[in-house]
Amino acid sequence: MALFDDEPIKKKPVHEIGQDLSLLSVGELNERISALHAEIGRLEAELSVKGSTKSAAEALFKRG
Repeated sequence: MALFDDEPIKKKPVHEIGQDLSLLSVGELNERISALHAEIGRLEAELSVKGSTKSAAEALFKRG
């Protein structure tokens, strides 16, 4: 619980890289795999956006 009401409550991550997986069930492992696939997609989309922005900036400055 947060010490003060205005402090945001930190959510525990669904998966922590390197954590012990031996205590997880098959269902829990599948849920984590799905969550990680979704996160990879989100990261790839952001990478694409940043690449487009970089390309546009490079094109703008090459014109001058």
